[in-house]
Amino acid sequence: MLLPDERAALVDYCLKMQADDLTVGTSGNLSVRSGDLIAITPSGVNYDELTPEAICIVDLDGTVVEADLEPSSEVPMHTAVYGATDAGAVVHSHPMYGTALSVTRDEVPPVHYMITLLGGPVRVAPYARFGSPELAQGSVDAMVGRSGVLLRNHGATTYGDTLGKAYTRSIYLEWVCKLYHVATQLGEPALLTQEQLDEVAEGTGAYGQSVKRGS
Repeated sequence: MLLPDERAALVDYCLKMQADDLTVGTSGNLSVRSGDLIAITPSGVNYDELTPEAICIVDLDGTVVEADLEPSSEVPMHTAVYGATDAGAVVHSHPMYGTALSVTRDEVPPVHYMITLLGGPVRVAPYARFGSPELAQGSVDAMVGRSGVLLRNHGATTYGDTLGKAYTRSIYLEWVCKLYHVATQLGEPALLTQEQLDEVAEGTGAYGQSVKRGS
């Protein structure tokens, strides 16, 4: 079985994504790159029933290398992100607050310095049908200079050099979206300036570090 460690990690993070309310039902998908291969979640499988053996392996063109099930319909978006960035992992989710902002805004504004973890205010990519080449291209276009994007009337995508970092960015993106929503209910949110964002950008690099256990 190819990429056993990556397969096992994807199963763990799928359960985390479900527990953290970043998706609903069988929606959302995750992947990890290892060399010229990508381990990616299958399409339409309940996360509670997901096993490492069910994870699919495709190449950087999206061609199936090893799979018993159909790979995620968002393979084009994942391969596009890997082709356009130095990503080691990609997380695509359907979070409530991020998706709500994708319907009503063109950008997640700098309402909190945590937005620097994603490179700055997060753009909303134009709507395109799920699984389409247009969605894949729109995603990477909107992520230039960013490590996250909202997809119009759809959801969110983040990437990182590890699965842990990609996932952490999804968590923080949803938190900032929720914060912005709550703030707008209380009044007009005060936004941070670019100078203020630049001041804290270098200090947030440790967010999402993993603890090494044992030796």
